[in-house]
Amino acid sequence: MGRSVIVHENFLRRVPAGDFPPGPAPSGPLTNPQAVSLFRSGCLSRALDRTSRAMQAAGTGFYTIGSSGHEGLAAVAAALRPTDMAFLHYRDAAFQIQRAEQVPGQSIAWDMLLSFACSSEDPISGGRHKVLGSKALSIPPQTSTIASHLPKAVGAAYAIGAAKRHRPEHATLPDDAIIYCSFGDASANHSTAQGAFNAAQWTSYQGVPLPILFCCEDNGIGISTRTPAGWIAATFSNRPGIKYFACDGLDIYDTYATAQAAAHYVRTRRKPAFLHVRTVRLYGHAGADLPTTYLPKADVEAEEANDPLLHSVRLLAEAGALRPHEALAIYTETAERVSRIAAEAVTRPRLRTAGDVMASLIPPRRACRASNGPDGDTRAQAFGGDLKAMDEPQIMLRLINWALTDLMLAHNEVVVMGEDVGRKGGVYGVTQKLVQRFGPDRVIDTLLDEQSILGLAIGMGQNGFVPMPEIQFLAYLHNAEDQIRGEAATLPFFSNGQFTNPMVLRIAGLGYQKGFGGHFHNDNSVAVLRDIPGVILAVPSNGADAARMLRECVRLAREEQRVVVFLEPIALYPMRDLHAEKDGLWLRRYPDPAETIALGEVGVEGAGEDIAIVTFGNGVYLSHRALPRIEAAGLKARIVDLRWLSPLPKDALTAAVRGCRHVLVVDETRHSGGVAEALMAHFHEHSPAKLARLTAEDSFIPTGPAYAATMPSADGIVSAAIALTGAQP
Repeated sequence: MGRSVIVHENFLRRVPAGDFPPGPAPSGPLTNPQAVSLFRSGCLSRALDRTSRAMQAAGTGFYTIGSSGHEGLAAVAAALRPTDMAFLHYRDAAFQIQRAEQVPGQSIAWDMLLSFACSSEDPISGGRHKVLGSKALSIPPQTSTIASHLPKAVGAAYAIGAAKRHRPEHATLPDDAIIYCSFGDASANHSTAQGAFNAAQWTSYQGVPLPILFCCEDNGIGISTRTPAGWIAATFSNRPGIKYFACDGLDIYDTYATAQAAAHYVRTRRKPAFLHVRTVRLYGHAGADLPTTYLPKADVEAEEANDPLLHSVRLLAEAGALRPHEALAIYTETAERVSRIAAEAVTRPRLRTAGDVMASLIPPRRACRASNGPDGDTRAQAFGGDLKAMDEPQIMLRLINWALTDLMLAHNEVVVMGEDVGRKGGVYGVTQKLVQRFGPDRVIDTLLDEQSILGLAIGMGQNGFVPMPEIQFLAYLHNAEDQIRGEAATLPFFSNGQFTNPMVLRIAGLGYQKGFGGHFHNDNSVAVLRDIPGVILAVPSNGADAARMLRECVRLAREEQRVVVFLEPIALYPMRDLHAEKDGLWLRRYPDPAETIALGEVGVEGAGEDIAIVTFGNGVYLSHRALPRIEAAGLKARIVDLRWLSPLPKDALTAAVRGCRHVLVVDETRHSGGVAEALMAHFHEHSPAKLARLTAEDSFIPTGPAYAATMPSADGIVSAAIALTGAQP
């Protein structure tokens, strides 16, 4: 007999017998109608759990992770407002059900059963996952929630205060809203969670408004590993900057009163709080997990004896809100209703094709106010003496800085954040003067934690901002890549485009830095970015292109709500010369602010038909260095600058090499897993040209004189071109 059946039959037996677990008498501000409403939400949550298991057993449901034992979280929902954005633990069905009571027009049981059935009519994910979430209820879906949602919850809390100071066009959260973020006791130990708590403390300690209510649902176990008794209280009750509240989630009266006090503290003080809610876990972790395989049966039965619904029946009776037989009737009627609804939900259509599944990878476009840019006086005041310098060719670093300035002048919702981006102006000076031009509200010096930086961006993106987070070095992204892979990129996918977190993530990276840093500052691998569905990856090769492409990246984020990565080749930041010292051939003039390079538009220089060199970033520079010797060998060449590494601009690439007899791919990323693999496959399928590739070795990059030894060089490009074509050097 399954544990869900045992718990159900225990309830049916114990309520008529008046056999209730002991506990304190009901007290606090919860009214009788409110208490009955919370009990109804708990009964619906329990019935949905049992039904989802039956659906899975019948092959009409596909994933179960239940909320049984956590029904008391309905009381927390009742203490909050439906406009308080909630990032929920996966055991929080009761919270969502109770919140639906606060918003007219909800059909919560039907909606959740459609999700269980993976129906394409599921109003939150469109059949892509069994998730909690609702646009109407301000609950973005969370698909993992092993702490990965905490950094963005902190970011969303910061965004409320930021929007009060500079309200974006597409802001959604009220000025007096708070952010609610729940998780389990096991997840609280995750390094991502610890980073989020620290970021909240760090921010609050400085007096910056951060209205977030963390809620730890402590059922004492993570899958099969026990949480040490008292661990959560010991580690969170005295954290500087986070006010601690604790309650018994088995007691809806205590939970409501405590949650109300915690929410009031956060809402009025605009500071973080930690709500520690005692719960129990019934039925095991998820799916077919059997708790008796790793826990003593007596322990499992003790938890089941502490069923929170039994506690609620006792409390309701003692408060005079509901007699036990009335509570039992609500329980049984709810179960019968859910069964009837489920029988219909499993007949609804499901996703069938790849196109169906992928339809929400790309967020919907949104209408944005037209921006004509600042007037001449405003621009002159912002740029100062730099306006005169715009008449002269400049290095890439400076042109990116000017593009950032123009973009921030044109769009008040653009916000830059990262380590050292403000007072210092970035490690390489790319963000110099921005904090003087726009102030610390729009140029945010963050703590040194990449997960918190990206979480800040994701959260601010959900409240109408266009964040431009900076990661100092490409290798540093790996500390936090799940914030892009598991959070930012999946939000529109699992919300059917209803929730988005647009951003332009700027990263300094790639190789060829002379005498600095080694592999942790010279990282030539972009594979982790290229294989994330829906993410755009842009890499400029010169300053003018960088300015034009950055403008397109901001447009993509602002209007198309895309997650865009703008990877800036560090070695090209200061590049001036091409062939000889002081020739200045790699300098560019700042392009007119209206000029852009569209997504998928590649660069083509030359019209030669003997060979096309297809490359990007530093490879473009090196190919130009190699070009005179290639031409001296009698070859007529063209250089194709890929610019957009993901998604590959396949049609533009096919057109760019059309008529060429040979195609040489020059790829500064690694031989295995590098960009060249995709390019070679594409040209093999779509071009009759003879192909070859020159890539970096499968190696990390050293410091010192051998800094470029593992990567393509101008000499190597010349040799590869001659070998491919059979020309004479």
